[in-house]
Amino acid sequence: MATWQCVKQCGACCYLEPSDRPDLDLYLTEAELDQYLSMVGSDGWCVNYDHLRRECQIYVDRPRFCRVETEIFCEMYDLEPEEVNDFAIECCHEQIEAMYGLRSLEMLRFDRAIGLS
Repeated sequence: MATWQCVKQCGACCYLEPSDRPDLDLYLTEAELDQYLSMVGSDGWCVNYDHLRRECQIYVDRPRFCRVETEIFCEMYDLEPEEVNDFAIECCHEQIEAMYGLRSLEMLRFDRAIGLS
C-alpha cells in the first residue's frame, strides 16, 4: 500500500494560481482565502517558494492550508481519517502531472517515495 509523503524539491503544490482552483472558498475560511490570495505571485507561484532551491522559505511557519495533516484534511475536505492518505496521494498526482507532466522526474520521485514504483 502506498503511503503519502512530501518529496523534497518538488514544489508542485506551491503553484497557487486561483483560476486553477476555483473551489477555494469551499474549503478555506474567509481569512485563509485572503491569506492564500496574498501569497500568489504574478506568475501564479507562491511568493514564499524559492525556485532555485525548489523549497518553501516559510515551511516551518506555513499556513494551515499548506499542511498535509490528518486533522486539517478532515476539517478542510470533510474526510474521514482513513481517507486522508489516498486523497493526499491523488492531490499530489494531479498537481505534479499538471505542473511537470505524467512522466516527469518529479512524478517518478514521488511514486518511488510513496512506494508505487
